[in-house]
Amino acid sequence: MNSMPVDPINILVTLDENYIPYLNVMLFSLIHSNPDCTLNIYLLHSSIPDSALLPTEKLLSGHGRLFPIQVRDLDLEQAPTTARYPKEIYYRIFAARYLPDALDRIMYLDPDLIVNGSILPLYRTPMDGYYFAAATHIRSFLQKVNSMRLDMEEDSPYINSGVMLMNLELLRKEQNLEDVFCFIEKHKSLLVLPDQDIISGLYGSKILTLDAFRYNMTERLYQLHAPFEKDMTLDWVRKNAVIIHYCGRNKPWKENYKGVLDVFYKETAAKMESLEAE
Repeated sequence: MNSMPVDPINILVTLDENYIPYLNVMLFSLIHSNPDCTLNIYLLHSSIPDSALLPTEKLLSGHGRLFPIQVRDLDLEQAPTTARYPKEIYYRIFAARYLPDALDRIMYLDPDLIVNGSILPLYRTPMDGYYFAAATHIRSFLQKVNSMRLDMEEDSPYINSGVMLMNLELLRKEQNLEDVFCFIEKHKSLLVLPDQDIISGLYGSKILTLDAFRYNMTERLYQLHAPFEKDMTLDWVRKNAVIIHYCGRNKPWKENYKGVLDVFYKETAAKMESLEAE
């Protein structure tokens, strides 16, 4: 009995040219964890040359398509940026403005993660009334600190913006872009992780909270629970964590990685290199 055909899954990435090698590893993991899915990868960028994307297009051949979209008309001069947080991090906030009107939803993925399982259950999550679906990593004390820092609504989650399901249809109807710029102007001296500060502070009541252990597993989350919960092992992560996210400065492609979850990145990168060598 044949399985039902799966409509294309829309994936959003926003990055500069420096992150393309890590994007390709992430996409390789996505393809091989979702072999029956067709992937439409939308890339919002400011200045990546077409030639730099040839390896990405080759990687997607037979599995999906890459749709680069250059963002030229977005004035972010007042938005805080650093080498670690370039202006491209803001593009996900404005994605509904630049993506095709025919798309009703899209899943944003950071390039510094590994997809370890099927993303279909997450992609099909009902989004009625919500702009975003994302996980939170913080506990009650930091939640209170962030709530005060960002004037968040009571009980709104402070989320990690590295994995987000986005309700484009509702965002097009209700998102006021001027509200974003006003929020940046009011809080720019207090923005620490700018994009997720803005999304959490401005849209908290419109965010559906996801299971972080399943959809945004991090090294810190693992280390906090592994010593105390006997079931929290690498084998548990391999079987249950759909997305493993290497957020922060602790990157698995660096020699000084601290932790154990880099094994998933290294396995994926090795498989990718092996296939490329054939």
